Amino acid sequence: MIPSSAPVAVPDSSAPFRDGRPHEECGVVGIWGADEAAALAALGLHALQHRGQEAAGIVSHSVEGFRQHKGLGLVGDVFNDPRVIASLPGRSAIGHNRYATTGATLLRNVQPLFAEFEFGGLAVAHNGNLTNAGTLRKVLVRRGCIFQSTTDSEVFVHLIAISLYETVLDRLIDAVKQVKGAYSLVALTSDMMIGLRDPLGVRPLILGRLPHSGAWVLASETCALDIMGAEFVRDVEPGEIVVIDDGGVRSIKPFSPVSPRFCVFEYIYFARPDSVLEGHPVYTARQKIGVELARESAVDADVIVPVPDSGVPAAMGFAMESGIPFEMGIIRNHYVGRTFIEPTDHIRHLGVRMKHSANRVVLEGKRVVLVDDSIVRGTTSRKIVDMVRAAGATEVHMRISSPPTRHPCFYGIDTPEESKLLAATHDLASMAEVIGVDSLAFISFDGLYRALGHEGRDAMAAGYCDACFTGDYPIELVDKEGRLVA
Repeated sequence: MIPSSAPVAVPDSSAPFRDGRPHEECGVVGIWGADEAAALAALGLHALQHRGQEAAGIVSHSVEGFRQHKGLGLVGDVFNDPRVIASLPGRSAIGHNRYATTGATLLRNVQPLFAEFEFGGLAVAHNGNLTNAGTLRKVLVRRGCIFQSTTDSEVFVHLIAISLYETVLDRLIDAVKQVKGAYSLVALTSDMMIGLRDPLGVRPLILGRLPHSGAWVLASETCALDIMGAEFVRDVEPGEIVVIDDGGVRSIKPFSPVSPRFCVFEYIYFARPDSVLEGHPVYTARQKIGVELARESAVDADVIVPVPDSGVPAAMGFAMESGIPFEMGIIRNHYVGRTFIEPTDHIRHLGVRMKHSANRVVLEGKRVVLVDDSIVRGTTSRKIVDMVRAAGATEVHMRISSPPTRHPCFYGIDTPEESKLLAATHDLASMAEVIGVDSLAFISFDGLYRALGHEGRDAMAAGYCDACFTGDYPIELVDKEGRLVA
C-alpha cells in the first residue's frame, strides 16, 4: 500500500454549477527523467489550477517504489509543506487537478488513481468523461470487480486489470478500445510514462521537454510547460498513444483515423489565455472572436467593458474593431476563494460583489457594452447587469463571445441539465429581459469558426466539438441512451 495523505476540509458541492459558469473537468501533468519530478509536477498543476480547484494529487516513482500525496483543495493547499514534496522522490511523476463531473468530491475520488497489477504498479490520471462508464461499470461489477471510487476514471483501471493481454501497453490499448467518450490520460509505471487522447481529440494533451535535463513532460496545456521552463514539442495527436521511457518517445496509433473534433470551448473559456492549443494561441483566438462579434452585432455605445477575467481578450477585440474605448468597468477580486456559509437570501444575493465590483468612474452616465464568454443559467449575468446599472450606466448592452449554450455537455464539462440552460428555454428577446439588458447578441456559428481560421461552420465536417451549442454530439452517449454493451 503506498502512503497517502489524510483528507482535509472541502467546500460544499451540493449545488451543481455553483457560480453559474461552465467549469473544466481536470488538468493532468506528467514528468519523466527529471530530478525532483514531483516538484515539477506540482508547478505544472499550479499552472493548470484553472482546470480544477476541488482536489489535487501526485504519484511519483523511485527505486523505493511508488509514493503518492492527495488532498482536497487547491494545489497550494495540498502541496504547501516542503516535506510533502520531499516524501515524493523519484525522476518520474504524474499529477492531477480535479473538478468533479462524475463522482462526489471525496478523497477516494482524487486522482491519480493507483493500483498494483501482475505487471507491477500503475498510476492513472484522467481528464474528460466516458459516455459509457456507467454501462461498463455494471458489466465489470458483475464480473467481480470491486470499485474503490465513484469516478468514471476507475473504469480504465479495471479494464486493464481484467485484460487477457500480457503487456501493460496491450492491456491499455484493450481498455481504451472498450471505452467511449472524450478523454486525455497520463499513466505511470515503473519503467514508462504513457500519454493518450481519445480518437476525436476532444480533450487536449501536449508533449514538451526540459532543455537542460532532456526530461519529457506531458500536460493539458502549454502554460504548464512555461512555468517549469520546458519547451513545447508537439500536440499529442487525436487517438495517439505516446510511450516515454529512458529510450525516448515512441508513438502508437491503435485507432482508425477520423476527423478530429477538438473542444471549441477551450478557445472561448476553459484554457488559460497564455496557452497555445492545436496551433492556436488562445489569447489571439479570443481577440479574433471579439472582432467577429463586433462585426456581427455593432451597437452605439460609449465604452466596452469585459466581464473579468475570461471576457477580457474578446472585449479587447470588440473594442479594436468597433473603435469604442475599452475600459475595466468591473474589477474582479482575485483573493476570493470559496464563499462562507451564507445565512440569508439577502447576503447570498450580495455574493457576486465578493468577486466583482463596479468601477463607477468608468460606468456612470455611459452607454455600456458588457462582453462575456457565455450565458448559462443567466443568474450571474443578471447580478452583474444590475450592479452596472446601479453604478450609473444609462444603457447596458451584452455581447457574448460564444453561441447560445442550449445543450448539456456529456464529455467532461460541468453544465446543468438542458431545462436549466437559459438559451434552451428562452428566445433572444426573453433572455435579454431576464438578464435586464437593453440588447443582447451572441456570436454566430460561422463567426466563431471564422475567428478560428475557417470560412464558417461546415455542418458535414464541423472540425470542433460544439455540441453544447448545436446539439451535434460526435461521440455516442451510451449511458444516456441506455444501450448495453456485450
